[in-house]
Amino acid sequence: MNALESRPLRTLVFDDRGDADRSVAREIAELVRAKPTAVLGLATGNTPVGVYAELARMHRDEALDFSGVVTFNLDEYLDLSPGDPRAFRRWMQARFFDHVNVRCENARFPECDAARAPSDPIAGRPIERFADACERYERAIRSAGGIDVLILGIGRNGHIGFNEPGSTRGSRTRIVELEATTRADAAHVFGDLENVPRRAITMGIATILESRAIRAMAFGRIKAPIVSRTLAEPISPALPATFLREHADATLYLDRDAAAEIAR
Repeated sequence: MNALESRPLRTLVFDDRGDADRSVAREIAELVRAKPTAVLGLATGNTPVGVYAELARMHRDEALDFSGVVTFNLDEYLDLSPGDPRAFRRWMQARFFDHVNVRCENARFPECDAARAPSDPIAGRPIERFADACERYERAIRSAGGIDVLILGIGRNGHIGFNEPGSTRGSRTRIVELEATTRADAAHVFGDLENVPRRAITMGIATILESRAIRAMAFGRIKAPIVSRTLAEPISPALPATFLREHADATLYLDRDAAAEIAR
């Protein structure tokens, strides 16, 4: 599909963000109940927090069983150790995995410590050293049968995962350089912009679009400009979120603030 063949992206607007969270969580719960071995693609950051909280509540109050579920996280900072409290692995543990019964071996993350020796810090190492780890992640997704549903946020610059502007339609799991906007949005976590990692490993656009279903979310007035552009501009690597319009089963969940600039 090229830019002239894009389809409208199914968009749902909710008066309350919590209603959007619960709607996404209910859909995931229905999938897990129907397919106990479901494969989920998971995002981090403020956007999906409510979804994970609702899924944890369902596990606690409704016996929603994740014991057969396999998860693959979208991305991870490259220059942090897995035990760093700011790593996405730790983020997911605190906000989701500690509250449900996903098995440890079924929670997959990009291998950002690939072939790392104690005296060989990650920072500054050649990107090629991680090529095998990226390919292993792609193979693991395929071996699991592919992702059934992938949760996404949309960055202020239009990134999905850490696919920054310029990411191509055919991109796969790889090392990326993070843009200034992306790093600035993470500065509060690291205390200072200079402490934010400059690189990450991310699923690529092609990897994301191979998911059988995609549920993207954007909340708050700060996301309104990029939401409007995602829905209106031609599909292009300049705005990676526009590639979602090529997917046959992608839905964008918004609150009223994020939908404020959508053309009527």
